[in-house]
Amino acid sequence: MSSVASGATPPLSPARNPTRWLILAVICLAQLTVLLDNTVLNVAVPSLTEEMGATTADVQWMLNAYSLVQSGLLLTAGNAADRYGRKKMLALGLVLFGVASLAAALAQSPGQLIAARAGMGVGGALLMTTTLAVVMQIFDDTERPKAIGIWSSVNSLGFAAGPLIGGTLLAHYWWGSLFLINIPVALIGFVAVLRLVPESKSSSGDRPDLVGALLSMIGMVGVVFAIISGPGSGWLSGRVLASAAVGVVGLAVFALWELRIPNPMLDMHFFRNSRFIGAVSGGILVAFGLGGSMFLLTQHLQLVLGYGPLEAGLRMAPLALMVVALNFTGLGVKLLPKLGTPGMIVVGMSLLAGGLTAIATLGSDSYGGMLLGLLLMGVGVAFAMPTMANAIMSSIPVEKAGVGAGVNGTLMEFGQGLGVAVLGAVLNSRFAALLPAVALGAGSLPAALAMARTDADRAAVHDAFASGIGTSQLVGAAAVFLGGLLAAFLLRRAERGAPAPGTGAPESAAPADATVRPEAGPAATPEADPVRPGPTAARPE
Repeated sequence: MSSVASGATPPLSPARNPTRWLILAVICLAQLTVLLDNTVLNVAVPSLTEEMGATTADVQWMLNAYSLVQSGLLLTAGNAADRYGRKKMLALGLVLFGVASLAAALAQSPGQLIAARAGMGVGGALLMTTTLAVVMQIFDDTERPKAIGIWSSVNSLGFAAGPLIGGTLLAHYWWGSLFLINIPVALIGFVAVLRLVPESKSSSGDRPDLVGALLSMIGMVGVVFAIISGPGSGWLSGRVLASAAVGVVGLAVFALWELRIPNPMLDMHFFRNSRFIGAVSGGILVAFGLGGSMFLLTQHLQLVLGYGPLEAGLRMAPLALMVVALNFTGLGVKLLPKLGTPGMIVVGMSLLAGGLTAIATLGSDSYGGMLLGLLLMGVGVAFAMPTMANAIMSSIPVEKAGVGAGVNGTLMEFGQGLGVAVLGAVLNSRFAALLPAVALGAGSLPAALAMARTDADRAAVHDAFASGIGTSQLVGAAAVFLGGLLAAFLLRRAERGAPAPGTGAPESAAPADATVRPEAGPAATPEADPVRPGPTAARPE
């Protein structure tokens, strides 16, 4: 029903894998662990500085090595899963993630921990792409929206749970415990994958696109590093501008290369599909609003309302809990046939924008107003994010599910980084403009407070920062709302001009001989990789 509502032709309906929901639970647990490691280390910075003698630069690399490597490898990991087997790459990702986590827990120097975190990023990239590709593989068109909704809810849960779990572990154990908890999850996941997940891969015989893989890594690492470095180094610093230039040039050369070769890693003709473009645009802006708002909310709770890190994490939890509750009850899945994909996106992104607006206008002085905004944001994310992921994945041929998952993950990384960069710049600009004369030129709230001489000056500094937070949240709300309208317009236009049955993407985007071959194994079933019916798609063997 969801594909019909979204303008795509339903795939064949093979017999359902009887263990599909157990498989989903296992891969969601693995996914949650990967997401937690994006934020869990933040609370350990004081411990690392004291026990390892880590410098500020060391700490930055400890935090960023993981996300840089992961974001740079997402497309390559997705392509490898399609070519060599999603089950193999999922199992390999769990092994790499577990081994690197053990190395991180036992690290004795900043350099060792940075290297281990980079290794975790490699495993994380494989897990981020293959988990969603396996969801596409084992669930038919009827159940897939609910499965993707549950998978998507893990993203929000990871945002909220990272600081909470990290703070709890550090209150009782040493910092290495943050990584040791990954090891039993990786072991359980590895055994479950080998026993339960059916193998599938594209049998089109594409040659590996090694140049494309290298260019995509250079481009993504350059862009993400610029976004990460901007707030600390200055957006016009040589380091940030050089990194951004390398990233942009790398991505441009990657696009040109992919257009020239016969077997590209990412078929650029996907971008001729208005459905794909609409889903991509909306996905970036959902991540923009969510990533930017999390960045602002953390500062709002700690620097404006005066809560500690663990208290702030607890007060942000209602957003994630709302997302999880709605996705597990399937409310969005029930509304999708009635509203359609464009309608769900408009409703979801409007609620997300409304939540940001409520926080900006009602939550500046108390947590009560913020709570209303968090709940609205949770409903919006629960409606919009799974719908976007489903739209992206269903607009790409199923034999390219790994690449589709890589595109989805890359959009999340890019959108979140862009949200932090843009909304952070708005915050800094507004804050600087409203500072009292005694604190002019201060680059941060602590610096401005140190320069303030009287209680009135300190109150003015706090008011300036709160106003900057509110303004940036309103800018984020406007961007999310307008982005929802744009994405819905493009998706509606795509539905009206839908191509003939055969694929969710333009015919030029799919290789004519593409088939999918599930391999024999203890859990292999005829549903290993359902392919949309059409003149160029073959039934799984």
